[in-house]
Amino acid sequence: MSAVIADVRAREVWDSRGRPTVEVDVTTATGALGRAIAPAGASRGSAEATDLRDGGDLLGGFGVRRAVDNVNTVIRSALLGAAVEDQTAVDNILDELDPSPTREALGGNATVATSLAVLHAAAAARGVPTWRHLTANPTHLPRPQIQIIGGGAHAARRVDLQDFMVVPIATDRIDEALTQVAEVYLAVGALLLARGPALGVADEGGHWPAVRNNEEALELLTLGIERAGFVPGVDLAISLDVAASEFEDGGRYRLESEDRVYERSDWLNVLSGWLDSYPIVAIEDPAGEHDPVGMRDFTKRNGGRVLVVGDDYIVTTADRIRTAVADGACNTALIKVNQAGTVTHTREAHAAARAAGWSTIVSARSGETEDTSIVDLAVGWQADILKVGSITRSERTAKWNELLRIDEVLGGIPLAPFPLRGSS
Repeated sequence: MSAVIADVRAREVWDSRGRPTVEVDVTTATGALGRAIAPAGASRGSAEATDLRDGGDLLGGFGVRRAVDNVNTVIRSALLGAAVEDQTAVDNILDELDPSPTREALGGNATVATSLAVLHAAAAARGVPTWRHLTANPTHLPRPQIQIIGGGAHAARRVDLQDFMVVPIATDRIDEALTQVAEVYLAVGALLLARGPALGVADEGGHWPAVRNNEEALELLTLGIERAGFVPGVDLAISLDVAASEFEDGGRYRLESEDRVYERSDWLNVLSGWLDSYPIVAIEDPAGEHDPVGMRDFTKRNGGRVLVVGDDYIVTTADRIRTAVADGACNTALIKVNQAGTVTHTREAHAAARAAGWSTIVSARSGETEDTSIVDLAVGWQADILKVGSITRSERTAKWNELLRIDEVLGGIPLAPFPLRGSS
C-alpha cells in the first residue's frame, strides 16, 4: 500500500546571507518525514523560477512569509492524500497551481522546497537514503568543483568573473580530492595574505578577490596549485564561472575591473587566450544568456578542449537544452533544482543533457543552508560534477561532508572519470 501525504507545513528559516528562505516538512500517513530548504541565487537567469519575496521595509523586502503562507494553504490543500512516491504527479499538481515558468504566483522558493521535501518523504517511507531512492547502486560519485576565489555578484563585483574554482582531475577518491582542494585554498590564502591584510570571504566561502583584474586571479590560482605541491593541469585544473550575463549588453561585454568594453569577438578571444595560457578545463556561461551567437561561436571554437557549461543560458530547462544542442551551443549542463522549480523538471533537464551526450554539473546557489538535497540529486542521478561553492562555511561543508558519508556507506567508490564529455 502506498504512503500518502498527510501533512505539509512550511516555515521561514535563514540562509547563508542572513536572508529568510522557505523550509517545508512533508509527513506521510505512516509517519515518514521529508524536509527541505529552498536555496537562493544572486546571479540569476531571467527565465528561471524566482523566489516570492514580501517586499516592503522589513528585512530589506526579502521576507518569505507570503511564500510560506502559499505552502501552508494552497499547496497543502492540493497535496493532502497524494501518493508520496509519485513525484511526477505531485510536481504536476504544483505546475497546475502555478503554471507560470518563473513561478510568479506561488514562488519558486515555495515549490522547490515542497517538491524536494516530497522526494525526501518518499525515501523515508521506503526506509532508504534519498540518493538510493533515486539510484539503488551508484557506480561513481560526482567530482568536486570548488571555489577558491569568489567574484562577480558574490563579491560586490570586485572582479567581473563570478567563480575561480579548481577541479581535482587525477585522483579518483573523494576524500583525497577534498584534501587537495583544501591545500590549494590554504596556499592561495597565504599568497593573498603576503600581499596585504586578509579581506574575508565572498558569498560562497572563497577568498575575497583582492586582485587588480580577472587575469591576476587566474595567475594567483595557478600559483596556488603549484605552492600546494601539485602540477596545474595534471593534478588539479581550473574551472571558471564567467556569469557573462551580468556584464553583457547587446553582444558587448563591459568589464568594470578593467574599465573596458569588448566587442563579442574580442571578448571570446580573451577567453580563448586564457585557455591557451592557463590550465582551464571548464568555462561556465562564457557569453550572455541573450547572446546565442557568442555561445555558439565559443563552443565551436573551444568545445573540443573544454567543458562549455550552460547556466543562465539553459536555466535547467529540457527544451532549452535541446535547443542549445541543435544550435551547437554548450556541451555541459549546470543543473540547479531551484531554477526549474520542481524535482521533476530538474530531472527532465538532466536527462535531456545526458541524451545529448553532455556532461552534467549539479550546483548549489550563493544563498545556501545546511540542506544537502543537491548531494542526493548528484549521486542519485549520477552527475559528473558537484558544484557547492568553497570548502569553508558550514552551508558548503555540509554538502562535502555528506558526500564523504555516502562514500563510506558505499564502501569507497570512484569519482566520475576525467576528462569528461566535451573535453579533450
